[in-house]
Amino acid sequence: MANERRATADPARSLAILWRTREPASRSAGPGLSVERIVRAATEIADAEGLDALTMRRVGEALGVGTMSVYTYVPGKAELVAVMIDSAYGEMPRPVVEGDWRARLDRIARDNLALYQRHPWMLRAETTRPVLGPHLMAKYDHELGAVADIGLTDVEMDAVLTLVLGHVKSAARAASEVVDLERETGMTDGQWWQSHAPWLETFMAADSYPTASRVGTAAGQRHGGAYGPEYAFEFGLQRVLDGIAVVVAERATTG
Repeated sequence: MANERRATADPARSLAILWRTREPASRSAGPGLSVERIVRAATEIADAEGLDALTMRRVGEALGVGTMSVYTYVPGKAELVAVMIDSAYGEMPRPVVEGDWRARLDRIARDNLALYQRHPWMLRAETTRPVLGPHLMAKYDHELGAVADIGLTDVEMDAVLTLVLGHVKSAARAASEVVDLERETGMTDGQWWQSHAPWLETFMAADSYPTASRVGTAAGQRHGGAYGPEYAFEFGLQRVLDGIAVVVAERATTG
C-alpha cells in the first residue's frame, strides 16, 4: 500500500542489543537461549525463505521456545533484523590485500558481492541509514584502509566506498531478481529469451530498428539471455574503478 511504512528499530533498544549492553535475560526465558542463537536461527530462516517469512514466532519455533521468550532477548523484528545485518557484516574477511588501491577496492567489491549472495535478504533489509553496530564499524574502518593513502580527502574516501558498494549492491540485486524470476516462472532467462525471439523477429524488423536489432542480438548471444549478471558486475566495477582513477590522478597533480 502507498501509505505503508517500513518498521524501524528503536535506537536505544537496537544499539543496546547490537553492542550487547542489555542486562541478561532471566533463565526462565529458555535454556541456553541468547541473542546469538536467536540471530543464527533468524538468519537461517531469511536465507532459506526470504525476509517476509521471518517472524518472531518462526524464530521461536526454530529454537523450540515460545515467542515471548524470543521477545525477552530481542524486543521486535526491526531490532532483530538490525542485529542480523550487523552479524552478517561480521562474516566479512578482512585480509591485508597486496597491491595498489585498485586491487584493494576490487577485493572489497567481490567480498561484498559474496556476502549478498550468501544472504540475499540483505538487499531488502539494508537502507541508507546504517546499522551502527560493532561489525559495521569494523567493516567500514577496514574498507577505508583501501583508500587511506591515495591523496583523497576524508569525504572523498567515504564517497569512493559508497560508489563501489553501491555498484555491488545494484549488481547483486539485479542478479537476485534473475534467480527469483526463474524460481517464480519456472523458466530460465535463456528460455524466456528464446520464447520471445520469434515474436521479436515478427514485430521488430531489423531495418526499422537497426541499432537496437544489432546490439540486442549481440548482447543476447553474449549473455545467453536478456541480461548477464556476471558481465554487468565485472564491466561496471572496472568502469567505476576507472572513474576513481581519474580523481586519484587529479589529486596527485594538484597536491
